[in-house]
Amino acid sequence: MKALILSAGQGSRLLPLTAETPKCLLPIGPLNLIEWQLQSLIACGVDEVVVVTGYGSDQVCETLARWQRPDFAIRTVFNPFFNVADNLASCWLARHEMDQDFLIINGDTLFEPDVLKTVLKSPTAPITITIDRKACYDSDDMKVEVDGDRLLAVGKALSAEVTNGESIGMLLFRDNGPALFADMLDQFMHTPEGLKTWYLRVIDRLAKTGAVKAASIEGRAWGEVDFIEDLERARQMVTSWSQHLPASDALALAAGS
Repeated sequence: MKALILSAGQGSRLLPLTAETPKCLLPIGPLNLIEWQLQSLIACGVDEVVVVTGYGSDQVCETLARWQRPDFAIRTVFNPFFNVADNLASCWLARHEMDQDFLIINGDTLFEPDVLKTVLKSPTAPITITIDRKACYDSDDMKVEVDGDRLLAVGKALSAEVTNGESIGMLLFRDNGPALFADMLDQFMHTPEGLKTWYLRVIDRLAKTGAVKAASIEGRAWGEVDFIEDLERARQMVTSWSQHLPASDALALAAGS
């Protein structure tokens, strides 16, 4: 299984913390954000990771190099348009990596391994979007409308009347899903608004064909790190995780030993 992590952005809503440090390298307990993601991927048996970098790319690559090992390959794709484009462009630049079953993970999504395990065990579908549910949703949530396990729509502008979940920023592509996604990415990038579009607009379009299913991870720990207050919640969340970190070579390297 391959994972594609989208980590090109600066994280301007976290300034001044991201003035010189990319969002994905902000410390959260003993590891930084992207290291928590790598640790969870390793725990779930993912052995190949592609990271789309942009802002602070050299710093990110230096961190990733410490996690390389024979059974865990990491490589990067540089997005030179990171300061003017949204994440659809990051996906499009990495479309050559969509040659097998793979995951997409937003670079600001922190999650425990059980989240990923649940998604990987979900019924096979071309595309699986990972969702959670809560009592109410705000304007910044990437809201979803689902009917059973079928995704009907996804977007921040969905009305409260149809919203019954939110996307957590993790998708799984299997069978013909990678080809469907890559082809639709290319179609969007040939439009004037392509650079300024979220990749979930592609998922919303594909949902209309019935190709997208939803996997709920209700009750499992995850969080999005967008604002300063999110960092404190994230640090509290990983407190218990830190007590169970495996004593792997990768973690030893990440700790600088």
